Formats: sequence, C-alpha cells, structure tokens
Amino acid sequence: MATPLSAAKFLAALRAEGLDVVEVGNWRDHNRNHKGPWGPVHGVLMHHTVTRGSTRTVDICRHGYAGLPGPLCHGVITKDGRVHLVGYGRANHAGLGDDDVLRAVIAERALPADNEQNTDGNRHFYGFECENLGDNEDPWPAAQVEAMVRAAAAVLRAHGWNKDGKGTISVIAHGEWQPGKVDPRGPGYPGHTAIRARVAERLKQPASWSPGGTSTYTVGPGDTLWAIAASKLGDGNRWRQIADLNSLKNPDDLSVGQKLKLPKK
Repeated sequence: MATPLSAAKFLAALRAEGLDVVEVGNWRDHNRNHKGPWGPVHGVLMHHTVTRGSTRTVDICRHGYAGLPGPLCHGVITKDGRVHLVGYGRANHAGLGDDDVLRAVIAERALPADNEQNTDGNRHFYGFECENLGDNEDPWPAAQVEAMVRAAAAVLRAHGWNKDGKGTISVIAHGEWQPGKVDPRGPGYPGHTAIRARVAERLKQPASWSPGGTSTYTVGPGDTLWAIAASKLGDGNRWRQIADLNSLKNPDDLSVGQKLKLPKK
C-alpha cells in the first residue's frame, strides 16, 4: 500500500530519471477525484492511445471525449520521448480490471491471466498513455520506449517498489489488466516482459543512468561539477546527475586527476 506521491515529487522523480517533461496547463489539479478516491496506489499501467499526432494526442488525453471525460492518464508519452503531464489524481485510464492481477502486482509475483473486471484500476494505478495507433503496424521509436522505461522506473524508485529486484515488478500493460485489451503492441515495442526487465535494470543504477551512454572525465585544476556539466553536457544544472552517477556525498570535494563518469549528453 502506498499513498500517491505529491504532484511536486512526481514531477521531480520524472526529471531526475532524465526525462524531458512538459507541464500542460493546470495538470496538478486536473483530476476525477470527485468520482472516487485515488489510492492506495500499487503500480504503473502503460497504454497506447489509438491516436496519431502528438498535439492531438495530448489534447484528447487531457480533455477526454464524449462519454469519457479527461484526464485519461497522468502522463502522455509522445513518439519523440517527451512526457506531457495532463492530470494528477484519479484519471479515467484503467477502468475495471482483475483483482487477481492487482494482488499479483502488490506481491510482485507472476501475473495471472486477466479474466475478470471487478476492481477499480483508476484508484490503484499511475497511468501513462503512449502515442500509437494500436493497429500493430504503427512503429514505436526507441526514444519513446526508453521514455516508457524511465517513467515507470521513476515512479517505482520514488515509492521504493521492487527493492529485491524480482522479475515481475509493479509496472504492467493495459492488456494484462483488463480483459479484451491488447495494448501496448506494435513494431519496436519489445513486449511487456522486456519492459519490466529494463525497468528492473534501471533500478539497479542511479536515476541519471543511461545504458551504454556513460563517458569518463578527468578532473582538472579549478573544476567544479557545475562547470563540468556545463562544458561536457551542455547544462550546468546536470551537475546533480554527475554527483549521483559517481556516488559523491560532497559535490565540492573533487581532486585533480579524479576520474568521473559522465551521463549521456
């Protein structure tokens, strides 16, 4: 059981994981809380949108459509890998799903087949909608898949879920939650099990980690983490990522000749 993160902590967790986050309107206060509770939360649910075009997709997920008012998720992951925050709180994204699946998510064990619709998923899951037509032909760019992995890892890391590194973790697909759903799917999508494995691998690393994307820098006279981040990564504010990647307790304690790992630019 977990109380939902505050909106500020949710945003900070996503950004710490290296995501490009877009705040859309009054997303922090846009929700369906008047229709029922949000929480306790137990996991992250991933969807595809069955839409084309980032602007249109974000708009639909924020406002909803006839018969299903928005927000339809918390974050929209567009094909360019950006995460657009459209709401926070109870959202119309999960509907009714299988209570056996929910119990498996909580216990972090193998998921059973979803064959019932008897449990309110809108209450218990964070939801990310991912821009894709859902026709099993529309491709998934690598940047979008990586953003899905990072978004899920951000939430799990913030809650401390999956500390023991089990293969089944608190991130599932819509198709594993609600009978009749198939999402996400399509060329370039690696599959639900592979997504979970990649999330598990991220959780073994600092939030700033990029697979295969690190380089090394040798500290010189007068160097600071800010200056290194500005010159090597193009943004001085990324000094925290360098500190995290190198487990630096005191960011000011650098020595000439010290080797530092740098995150992906």
